[in-house]
Amino acid sequence: MKILLLNGPNLNLLGKREEDIYGNISLEDLNERLISVAKKEDCEFTSIQSNAEHELINEIHNAGESNTDVILINPAAYTHTSIAIRDALLGINIPFYEIHISDISTREDFRNKSYLSDIAEKVYSGLGVDGYEMALNEAISKFKNK
Repeated sequence: MKILLLNGPNLNLLGKREEDIYGNISLEDLNERLISVAKKEDCEFTSIQSNAEHELINEIHNAGESNTDVILINPAAYTHTSIAIRDALLGINIPFYEIHISDISTREDFRNKSYLSDIAEKVYSGLGVDGYEMALNEAISKFKNK
């Protein structure tokens, strides 16, 4: 099984920014944790972070050409602004899970709208970095034998 994790803008600052909202684990440490889970399940796991919308879109397009089975995505601020990422995900027809460290529904009004939630397999929001592992485990469980 081939799994792609995409992290959007500013998630490279995990563990350094607004720890009261995002916690103190670094993106590198989070990736190591997820790689360990994927390895135990004999899954290929790739993690990419970008602050650039077009790079995330290119990675989504590449996933469609590389037999990726499932995508995990924390689009970060692009959650609330990017119809282009939505269209890219719809264009490749790969199931995906939307992940947010904080609960976007309880934050500023402009963060309440997600352009992806209605087309995601499931949304993990407000569970801290544990939401990533929960999404990964569900994806493995649901799609490994398909």
